[in-house]
Amino acid sequence: MFNFWGSKDQQGQSRPPPEVSSTQQQQQPWYSPSLVSSPSSSSRPQTSGQIPAHVSPGEAAGIITFLKDKSVDELRKLLSDKDAYQQFLLSLDQVKIQNNIKEELRRETLQLARENLEKEPQIMELRNQCKIIRTTELAAAQEKLNELERQKEEILRFYSPGSLLNKLQEAMNQVDEESEALQEKFLEKEIDTAAFVQKYKKLRTIYHRRALIHLAAKTSTIG
Repeated sequence: MFNFWGSKDQQGQSRPPPEVSSTQQQQQPWYSPSLVSSPSSSSRPQTSGQIPAHVSPGEAAGIITFLKDKSVDELRKLLSDKDAYQQFLLSLDQVKIQNNIKEELRRETLQLARENLEKEPQIMELRNQCKIIRTTELAAAQEKLNELERQKEEILRFYSPGSLLNKLQEAMNQVDEESEALQEKFLEKEIDTAAFVQKYKKLRTIYHRRALIHLAAKTSTIG
């Protein structure tokens, strides 16, 4: 038979793909292949799906110190056996320090929680006392404060400029009425001339003094 072009390729394509043995399947790494990059791919920019490892040079040197004495089989086991990798990770000093800090924080948090629970009865007692104070002593103090506020308002109204001017005006009117009443008595011959002059002069002096004070206070208030 003659071999035509592409007959060998067609025969190669018709062969079934090689089967993967169970041993090769068991050696598949447990981690994601995307987490390990080849040396040629280290210069490639990272995509959004990759998370860079923020490891300081000192920490990296410490990890390398642990790994440099391991054999190839041990390194392969770390990559293929998740339990072995976890055990190696927990043996690192950095991880031990972090676990110790985490455990210490957990103990301190539990201690604070226990102390808060022990103080709960005292807190409830203080709340009850505050409630009693609000309903009794505070209510009495509030009532007294309101009374003092009312007294203050009354005093301010009594001694306000407008109130003082009104009272001064009332005093002027009262003296003026007394002067007119005295004058009527004099006209009706109920009082002699000497007594009338003395009393009338005194009343009019008081009236004019108050009138001047009223005028000066009113002028200063308006200004």
